Amino acid sequence: MTTRKKLEGNGLWESSRMMLPEHKETIIRRQLEEGRRERPTLDPQEMELIEKALAESFHEHRTVTVRMFVEYEERELTGIVVLIHTFRREIKLSISEGEWNWIKVDDITSASTF
Repeated sequence: MTTRKKLEGNGLWESSRMMLPEHKETIIRRQLEEGRRERPTLDPQEMELIEKALAESFHEHRTVTVRMFVEYEERELTGIVVLIHTFRREIKLSISEGEWNWIKVDDITSASTF
């Protein structure tokens, strides 16, 4: 392999056959840290709107779309709230027949009914 080919694409890493496991773990950890997001801080009014939308879905069996905070991405689910645990601050969201998810209310960044 010529020096020129080593510097093209991923050749530099592929040509270096000796990598300690600690170095590999550090590289992977650093790549994960780059994609991590900060948890948004919701004001009391926004939290009230979220709780109102969840209660509407529960009492009136209306479909709700919930956006949740996940460290590396934003996740969105649509369904009907079938159970609310106020003490644990969790809801059970029925997505389809027989399919449901438990969601922590503190992980929800927005919710809207339609």
